[in-house]
Amino acid sequence: MSDPVFEAVSKAKRQEESGNPKAAAETLEKFLSENPLSIPPRMELARIYIYKLNDREFGITQLDVILDMDPDNIDALKAATTVMMTDKKYRFRVDEDYSHLVSLVAARKDPKEFAQVCAAYAVFLRRQMVDFPKSGEYYEKAIAAVPDAYEYHQDYAVLLLNDLKDYPKAKTELEEVLRLKPNSISARKNYDLLMKTKYDKDGNLKKQGFFSRLRH
Repeated sequence: MSDPVFEAVSKAKRQEESGNPKAAAETLEKFLSENPLSIPPRMELARIYIYKLNDREFGITQLDVILDMDPDNIDALKAATTVMMTDKKYRFRVDEDYSHLVSLVAARKDPKEFAQVCAAYAVFLRRQMVDFPKSGEYYEKAIAAVPDAYEYHQDYAVLLLNDLKDYPKAKTELEEVLRLKPNSISARKNYDLLMKTKYDKDGNLKKQGFFSRLRH
């Protein structure tokens, strides 16, 4: 027996792959006009409008419809936070959505997924909320979940160096990056600059000194 949801989504994907995202959207919209509570086609419709038809607002509206029906829909929350996190007008909503998403993902007990969400939230907190301490807390959660992912140590080190000014912790994180990825040129440069400008020849933290901003 055929599955109408699967058929509608599959047809839309074929249309999109053939270079006609507008027709794909029309296929999904027609299906949703008759089946408004069906979530998978609406997720596809949101994605197409956001990334293929360049109508982000309409795509976000589709995600909102899904979240109105199912506030705990993890896929919709991931999609919504991803598309809205770069726009300051959504920052308070995104902050709430990320907090909710973290709790939902934690319950699934998948450390990689949990770390990814925590790291994404940390980026948002740093760039849009300018909440550096809280950003650091979520980098630490990501690192605790997946300690061997060098990217989390690297991003946390940049936060520690540039924003939190916690040089001992930054030193530890950069050393961990170099352990996990010995050929990291940026980590080596940042580590050498840190040791040159913030530590004396005996390896003790200097009390004063100029420190230029570090980047990835």
